[in-house]
Order: sequence, then structure tokens, then C-alpha cells
Amino acid sequence: MSRRAIGWAAGAAAAVLVAAGAVTYAVADPGSGAGSGDGKAAQRTPSADSADAGFARDMAVHHQQAVEMSYVVRDHTKNEDVRRLAYDIAQTQANQRGMLLGWLDLWGLPKVSADPPMTWMGMGGMVTAKDGSLMPGMATNTQMKKLATLNGKQAEIFYLQLMTNHHKGGIHMAEGCVAKCTVGVEKRLAQGMVDAQQSELQVMAGMLKERGAKPLS
Repeated sequence: MSRRAIGWAAGAAAAVLVAAGAVTYAVADPGSGAGSGDGKAAQRTPSADSADAGFARDMAVHHQQAVEMSYVVRDHTKNEDVRRLAYDIAQTQANQRGMLLGWLDLWGLPKVSADPPMTWMGMGGMVTAKDGSLMPGMATNTQMKKLATLNGKQAEIFYLQLMTNHHKGGIHMAEGCVAKCTVGVEKRLAQGMVDAQQSELQVMAGMLKERGAKPLS
């Protein structure tokens, strides 16, 4: 995978972070009127059971695992392309996670819920926390432990396979927010996540192909 392609994906992720900085300001400033065209609607605080709050809570958890696995592979390979990609993913998703949790603070809403994950998408009864995999695309505890035991090319392949599934699940969730969230700036951040992660999926597909590997079934 060329450095140009990796740089393009990193640039897309950086653009999401720049936009997200404006998002945080807009959400924090009720006088901004930012939203989906209705200033008054944008200023209303979401309820605890809203899609806006549910997405913020669930994606914060989803992102945290991506950060963890990215730092694991960064320390288990010397390949600069994989290390660069992992670092970009870790930094982007750590920053976005902080914003999501910050919004919940601004809204005065809890960061945890008694409802099952994905309830805000109407999937609360369908998602099972099998071996720690709480939401679509999340790796199991067994897979995370396995990643920590691998080094070099094996670690690179398994990380790329896990992160491919992780991004697909994350895109599904972000698209759900685009469709269901009511806070305009949050919807735009979610769309930014979709765009950036789709570009990273292309990069990771190329990296797997270079290593003679395929995504997990």
C-alpha cells in the first residue's frame, strides 16, 4: 500500500477531527443555532433515550476498543505503514470518543444506560454480548487476547482483519445516527465517520492483499 494512499486516508480522518472541533463548539454554544435547519430544534437537549444520546454512549465504547487494538499492533510490528495507520486510527477515534462523552456531559445525561447497546437503533434485543463483543464489528475478548500474542506480519494481518470488521460495524452505527439523530452537528460528525472509515477500509483491503490475506468471514 503506497504512502500516498495511507496519507489520503489520514487526511480524511484529520478533516473529520477539524470538523469535530467545530461540532464541539456548536454543541457547547446553544446560541449557535447549528442543526438541521431549525435553530430552536438544535438547541433542545436530547433525552437520555434519544438516538443522539444512544449513539454517543455506544460509539464511545466502540471507539475505545479500536484505540486499544491500534496501540497493541503499533507495539507488535515494525512495519511503518501499519504503525502509521494504527496511530491515525487511535488518535482520531480517541478524540472523537472524548467529544461524544463531552456532549453527554453538556447535555447532563448519563454515560451508561440500563438498556442494551443499540437500543436507540431498534436493535437492543438482537445484539448479544458474546465474549465481550457488545456491538456490531467489535472484537471478542478472545480475539483481543490473541492479537496481543502476535508479532510482525501475523499481528498486522489479524489487526487489519479485526479493524475491517470494526469499521464495518462502526459505519453501520454512524449511518444509524445520520438517519435517526436530531442534533444536526452530531449527524454531520457521524457522516464524517462514515466517509473516513470507508476510505480506511479501502486502504486496509489493499494492505491485506499485499500480505496474501483476506478479511475474516
